[in-house]
Amino acid sequence: MNLGPLQWVRATAVLLAVLLLAGCFTKRKNEGARLYAQRCASCHGENGEGLRRLIPPLAGSDYLGQHRSSLPCQLRKGLAGEITVNGVKYNQLMPGNESLTDSEITNLLNYVQTSWGNKEEVWTIKEVADELKYCGGARGL
Repeated sequence: MNLGPLQWVRATAVLLAVLLLAGCFTKRKNEGARLYAQRCASCHGENGEGLRRLIPPLAGSDYLGQHRSSLPCQLRKGLAGEITVNGVKYNQLMPGNESLTDSEITNLLNYVQTSWGNKEEVWTIKEVADELKYCGGARGL
């Protein structure tokens, strides 16, 4: 197959774009799991099991579906006060993660929403950014 100069440039540009995009997605592929291990697992457990009646579980948690719209703000700003998860009351302070970007919050939420038997709806970055506006937590991607 003989390509003319213009076709050669176009083919090369397409190939380069595909390779760059693949690298971009590969770097973020496991970001939610990495962020969870770094920022959440010490309290909620490696497998989202929580800690007895002190820290609520994320695995099999009814709270995730019932409070979907507040989850981005809870990750960014933290949570104080009593909550009920799977019929059990918890009242421990959860610190916020002000340094997380909107895309990191999205990846972290999607990891939790789809791990350990959870089958909750995944988030888009736009949905997370829109919810963060309600708590003054929008920071950008």
